[in-house]
Amino acid sequence: MKILQLNVWMGKVEGELKRFLENNKFDVICMQEVMSSENCQVHLARLCFDAEAIKQATGMPYAYFSPNWSSDIANGSFELGNMILSRIPFRSTMNTFVNGEYTEHTILEKMCSNNLNVQVVELENGVVIANHHGFWRSQPLGDEDTVKAFKHLAEIIQPYQDKPFVLCGDLNVRHEAPAMRELDFLRDLTYENGVKNTLSGLKFNGEVPCDHIMPNDKLEAKNFMVHEGYASDHVGISAEIEIK
Repeated sequence: MKILQLNVWMGKVEGELKRFLENNKFDVICMQEVMSSENCQVHLARLCFDAEAIKQATGMPYAYFSPNWSSDIANGSFELGNMILSRIPFRSTMNTFVNGEYTEHTILEKMCSNNLNVQVVELENGVVIANHHGFWRSQPLGDEDTVKAFKHLAEIIQPYQDKPFVLCGDLNVRHEAPAMRELDFLRDLTYENGVKNTLSGLKFNGEVPCDHIMPNDKLEAKNFMVHEGYASDHVGISAEIEIK
């Protein structure tokens, strides 16, 4: 089972993102910063590569979207959040907030930062996948609030560790961050493969390996890959995982 982790940067780089998703085949994709709308989708699609366009580009039949906040636009609203796409049916889905809570009528310059949920899906093949956009601080080692958020994340996903499990996400920290010690019960494929950077350079300069694929000890992982390119301000990372 080939899994991709990608923060899509609100679908700002439409052509590159579309081509990347059409030309690369994955079984599961975990995304962050996905834009979606139920009541003004046509309008939103003129502004970004939104959730519906992403679904069409991947050709994946199963999708689970979990919004962090919504904002008003064109006599309707749009939401930003996380999305898991899959070629394998979902057996169950859930999401809960790690920090903050869902907010409506958000004004971007006044929005509360770090309203962050975690999604958890169990596939019909028995693999459990969690998708999370991590607590953000400008310093990639985080701070005490980052540790607190990651501690809560660990508490949420610990009950799934009796099953084959993988956490994917733009966690906004590097492996050496104190907050990552809360997740030491998982492997960090980004760290194990010596990845120095998962930013594309379109927004931020510098090297920060902030995107992670983290399986537990019930999964084998191989063929880890960094997908260099400009589909987003992040690059994609992928791996093949299978139940031991």
